Order: sequence, then C-alpha cells, then structure tokens
Amino acid sequence: MINIRPVSDLRNKFPEIEQTVLTSGEPVFLTKNGYGSMVVMSIEQYAALTDEIEMKLDEADLAAAMTDSRYTAEEVFGRARKRIHERKTV
Repeated sequence: MINIRPVSDLRNKFPEIEQTVLTSGEPVFLTKNGYGSMVVMSIEQYAALTDEIEMKLDEADLAAAMTDSRYTAEEVFGRARKRIHERKTV
C-alpha cells in the first residue's frame, strides 16, 4: 500500500518514517499543502533504481573513449524512437 504522509512528519516523526522505510522496503511519499513534495527511501531502494543505469553509463563512457565516432542528438533520439515504435507494433 502506498504510504503518503505530510512533510511535517519528516521533522516530527522521523524515527517512525525511517522505520517504515527500512522495514517495508517501500518509499514514503511526502506532501506539502496537499501536493506531492518528495519521496523518502532507503539507500538500498535507491541503489536498486539507479545501479543498472550507472553501469550502462559507465559502459557508454568506455565505448565512447574507444572510438572517435559521434552521433547527434537527433540521430540518438531518432534511433530510440524507432526502437520504441517497433516494440509497440510487434
């Protein structure tokens, strides 16, 4: 279940929010004046979201260092759009 709390709880009930995040493995969404403000999550949760991206960026940096070939933004995003479109039509 999504856990939504007012941002004031971060100050007033930090230990409770910390315990919730660490034991449930789920983020806590914080609101300010009724609107989404931020998300609190454990380092493990954050790493699970970002580790693969970081690894792929490192691979891209290594590949770029090994060649002088460069692509424009239009070429890169055009290829990405084409692949996305091909997946949708399959």
